[in-house]
Amino acid sequence: MPEEAGMQEMVTLKTIAETLNTSNDLSLMLDTVVGKLLELTGLTAGWLFLIDERGEYACVSDYNLPPALIRNDKEPMRTGTCWCINRFRDGRLQHAVNIINCKRLEDAVEFKWGDTQDITHHATVPLRSGERMLGLLNVAAPGKEVFSDSELALLQAVAYQIGSAMERMRLYRAEQRRAELYARLGDFGTALSLAINECTESNALPDTVVRLLGKHFDWPFAALVQQTNSTFHIHAMYAHGEVWTDTPDPLSLEGTRLMDRIVDHYRAAILSADELAEIFGQFRLEFQWGEFASGVGVPLPYHAPEEPGVLIVGTESRSLDLIRADKEVLEALAEHIIASRESLKLADHRRELARLEERNRLARDLHDSVNQILFSLSLTAKGAESMLSGSEPVHPAAEVMRDIRALSQEALKEMRALIMQLRPSGLEAGLVSALQEYGAKQGLQVIADRKGMRSIPRFIEEGLWRIGQEALNNIRKHAGVSSACIQLEFSEREAKLTISDRGKGGAKRRKPSSESSLGLSIMRERAQSLGGKLNIWSSSRKGTTVTAVIPLPHETE
Repeated sequence: MPEEAGMQEMVTLKTIAETLNTSNDLSLMLDTVVGKLLELTGLTAGWLFLIDERGEYACVSDYNLPPALIRNDKEPMRTGTCWCINRFRDGRLQHAVNIINCKRLEDAVEFKWGDTQDITHHATVPLRSGERMLGLLNVAAPGKEVFSDSELALLQAVAYQIGSAMERMRLYRAEQRRAELYARLGDFGTALSLAINECTESNALPDTVVRLLGKHFDWPFAALVQQTNSTFHIHAMYAHGEVWTDTPDPLSLEGTRLMDRIVDHYRAAILSADELAEIFGQFRLEFQWGEFASGVGVPLPYHAPEEPGVLIVGTESRSLDLIRADKEVLEALAEHIIASRESLKLADHRRELARLEERNRLARDLHDSVNQILFSLSLTAKGAESMLSGSEPVHPAAEVMRDIRALSQEALKEMRALIMQLRPSGLEAGLVSALQEYGAKQGLQVIADRKGMRSIPRFIEEGLWRIGQEALNNIRKHAGVSSACIQLEFSEREAKLTISDRGKGGAKRRKPSSESSLGLSIMRERAQSLGGKLNIWSSSRKGTTVTAVIPLPHETE
C-alpha cells in the first residue's frame, strides 16, 4: 500500500509538472493545475489566493466552489479576511497545514449565504519561490476535517511546483512587458521628433507629449506637472482619449508634497492609487480615480533645478513587477522629453538668430537707401533755402524749403533711431552703457545704476535693450524733461530693468497718442514674449516709472 501511495504521488507530481509547462498564461495555467490536482487527489474544491507585497490578496483561481462562496460574483472570496491570510501576512504560515475551520464557510452558515455542500474545513499551503512568498493554495472536500501528513507533504510539493512556475511566468511577463514598452518607446520617440520639427513654440510641448503618450502607450492616464514660483501646476493631462491643458489651479499642499518627494528622489517613484487621487482628485474630471490601481512619477529636471517638471502615469496593473517595468521605461522616456525640450529651445534660438540677421539686413538696406536719400534731401533743401534767401525780396519758397529741411532732418533722426533699434550697437559694452549712450543721442542725461552681476542670454539682453529704448523715446517725446534714471538689478532668478523720469506723469498728460499707446503695447509684448511682465506707474508729481521683470534661466543652461 505505501508503494502504491508513493506511485500515486509520483504520478500526481509528474502530471502537475507537465500541466505547468503547457502554458504561459497565468490564469489558464492555475485553473488547469487546480482542477488536475483535485482530480488526482480525490478532493472536490480548491481556490488559490495571490497576495502581493502590500498584503493585498486576490482569488485568481477556483474550482467547484460551493454555492455559498460564489454568491454576488464571488463576493465572499473577494472581501473580508480569514485565518490563513492573516497568518500569511504576519509570516507565521510557512508550511502546509490543516485549518480547523474556515471563517468564510462559517460566515456562509451564519449569514445563510447558501449551500456549503458540507465543506467545513480545508488545508492551506503557502506558495513560494525560494524566499519569495506568492500566495496560498486551499483545497477541501465534503466532510473532510483532517489531512494526513502524507497528503500535506504532497500538497507542499505541488505548491513548490506551482510557485516555481509562477516565478518563471512572472519573469516572463515582466520581460515581455519591458520589451513591449521599449518597442513603443521607439515609436514614441520617432513621433515626438517629427512633432518637435513642426512645433513653433515651446509651449506646445506638454500638449504634444501627453497626446503621443495616449497614442503609443496603454497607460489610461498621463500628466505633465511643472513647478513655477514654488507651486506645481498641471501643464497637460491625458485620460481616456481626452486632453486637458493649462489647468490654472495649483496642486493641493499634499499633492505638492508628493511632487517634492519625486523631485528630491531624482528617480522614478511608484505611487499608490490613493496618492494619485491626492494629487489630481481636486480637478473635476469625467472619470474615477479608483480606476487606477497605481501610478509612476518621474522627475523632469530640464537642467533648471528651480523649476522642475514631473511626468506621472496611471496604470490599471497591480503587479509590482509590471509596474517596475513601466518605471524603468518611463525613466528612459523622460530623457526623450528633456531632449525634445532642449531641441525646441535650440530651434527658438535659431529662429531668434534668423530674426536678428533679418533685422541686420533690413538695417543695412535702410542705411544704404532711405537714410542716404533723406540725407541728400536735407542737403538739397538747405542749398535751395540759401539760394532763395539770398534774393531781395526773400522768395516765398524759402520758408517752404526751410520746413522741408527741418522735416527731412527730423525724418533722418527717426530713421537713424529705427536703424539702431533694428541693429543694436554698443551692447558689447553692456546693456546699461548702451542705454546711456542711446539716451545721450536723444538729448537725455541718463543716470544709471546696476545691482548684481551675471551673464544673461543674448535674446533677453536685446529684449531689455528694446524695452529701454522705447521707454527713453517716450520720455524724450512726452515727459517734458531732459533726464532719466535707469536701474538694472539681477537676482538668481530674474532681471529687473527700471526706467523712471520726473516729468509730467499720466495725470497731467493729454489722452495718449496712438504712437504712445503703440509704444507701451510693444514694450509689454516684448516683456511677455520673454516670459516676464511690464508694470507702468505714473503720477502727476513724481513722473513715470516703467519696470520690466524678466525670468532668467539657470546659470548652467
